Amino acid sequence: MSHPTDAQRSHETAITVRYWAGARAAAGTAEDVLETTGELSLADVVARVLERHPGEQMARTIGVCSVLLGDRPVRTQDPDAVVVRPGDVVELLPPFAGG
Repeated sequence: MSHPTDAQRSHETAITVRYWAGARAAAGTAEDVLETTGELSLADVVARVLERHPGEQMARTIGVCSVLLGDRPVRTQDPDAVVVRPGDVVELLPPFAGG
């Protein structure tokens, strides 16, 4: 019988939030791991991010970010209705300059 590794246990009990470009600068880190015992709404995930990174800069940055849940864009959906499960990855991508 095999035993799960720490990484596998973390994957089962956490949601990873990755920050890109200006969101990374505002957060001061490339990603956060949010421990959870179950599903959260995207609104709950954002609230936890803002608790970890308080301040106007982070709030403004998240407000303009595109949001991916895995590889699926979800920004235009109601954040209270988007279900984020343990093991999921949420990507916060602010607008990029240039073309």
